This record gives sequence, structure tokens and C-alpha cells, in this order.
Amino acid sequence: MSGVHTGGCLCGRVRFRVTGTFGHFFLCHCARCRHDSGSAFAATLFAGQARLDWLAGRDQVRTFRLEGTRHARAFCGTCGSALPVETGDGGLAVPAGCLDGDPGIAPEAHICWADRAPWEDALDRAPRLAGLPGES
Repeated sequence: MSGVHTGGCLCGRVRFRVTGTFGHFFLCHCARCRHDSGSAFAATLFAGQARLDWLAGRDQVRTFRLEGTRHARAFCGTCGSALPVETGDGGLAVPAGCLDGDPGIAPEAHICWADRAPWEDALDRAPRLAGLPGES
């Protein structure tokens, strides 16, 4: 979806704006993305050509690039929240969870499904609670 999307980190020190079109939205289950996210998968939006503007806290942004791969991760140096990272080919990889609102595109595929965590197949059987456990 073309447009302007804002987001930031958990502690609020970093704020950003992405202007452009998200061309893809993947849920990646590879071991690298699981390690990055600390979860079953990474939900990442990709924009082939988009503009990233840091509105606040640019000095807090840290980037890790895994040597010998295209894998990279940007995060807040204070709270560790995932942030957009430039892909090196003029594009962006934007963690969906760091956006303030609806990205306007739904996930199109689970990728690297064969590499998923062994416990992930049980997720569909886990109860769905509206709030925290023990809350009414």
C-alpha cells in the first residue's frame, strides 16, 4: 500500500516515518529470523523503494549485519525494539510490529516453513485469551 507510515520503539526514544509502497509482507520462520525476533517468526514488510526518515532518536539506532549474508537487523540501543533496516539495494525491511497502525497489506506467505520451530505446530491448539492469564 502506498502512503506514509509512522512507528517507533517501545521506550519511545526512536520515531520514524516510511514513505512508499510495501510490496511484500512475509512471516519468516528461518532460524535467523526466529533468533532476531525471539519468537516463532518475524513479521516483516518489504518496500523496494521507500524513504525512511528518522523523526527522533536516530542516535539510538543500532544495526547488526550478519557477515556473509544479506541478513540485517536494526534496533533501539535503549530498549532493543526492532526497527526498519535499509536492505542495501534501495529498499527497506520493516518489522510490522513497530508500526503505529495498519500497514494496509496482509501477510502473503509463511516463508522458510520447513525451518519452523518444532513447537510451532501446536500453536493452533493453544487457547486464545483476550487479555493476560487470570484476567476476566
